[in-house]
Amino acid sequence: MEAVIAVFALLFVLFVGLGVYATVKVVGAAKRGVDRGLTQARRTVEDHTLRAKSFAQPGAAGELAQLRLRLRTSMRATQDALQAAVAEDASLKESIGLFERLSAHGHELDDELKRLEAEPDRGALTERLPGLRERTERITQSADALRWAARDRARRFAEDDLDTLSAQIDVEAGALRHWTTPEGEPASQPWPEAPAADAATAGQTWPETPQPSPEQEPAQPAITPPGPRPTYPWQKKARPESTT
Repeated sequence: MEAVIAVFALLFVLFVGLGVYATVKVVGAAKRGVDRGLTQARRTVEDHTLRAKSFAQPGAAGELAQLRLRLRTSMRATQDALQAAVAEDASLKESIGLFERLSAHGHELDDELKRLEAEPDRGALTERLPGLRERTERITQSADALRWAARDRARRFAEDDLDTLSAQIDVEAGALRHWTTPEGEPASQPWPEAPAADAATAGQTWPETPQPSPEQEPAQPAITPPGPRPTYPWQKKARPESTT
């Protein structure tokens, strides 16, 4: 009895543990989903704010907003392209590592541009703009190079696969058309069947000589014995042989 109680207690504890684990996993997934939604919403709001500042604010403040918007757009597009391509091409893992190193420089530049938006000394800000512009250009060019290289690689693989598939289809199509007569050779014609009237003589090579039927044979005259030879006056009479 005690063993049965122990087994039920163990099963109860196991079910409770599984329930707690499942609850934690569901809560964690929900929290991550909420965090992703909030992050996406915050990025969208920041992008719209930067776009509005780049058009509304003249001078150095507007250019800072343009630099931040360009940097964020390029880095996000490259990140999405590499993450989508690495699932099908494992060789892009090294590119992912390079992009992570580039992202560190991008985040550092974005934080610096964000701090300079509240800089009251516009003269000092104007002096620093050429350097900021150059750093933004270098980072975005590197990000664009990674993104387009990954896209070109995927497109090249797709073209190679299409070429191979087209060649296989051409071979299969040629095999399906195996009855086609090669050019320059006469097509073979099947032997005509013998007509029904000649079925009896279908196996003969040479025609037989027609034999007339008894009904068609002409009546031949009967053979008559020859008559006596005629005698002429100038012929001598034959002498009888002597018996003496």
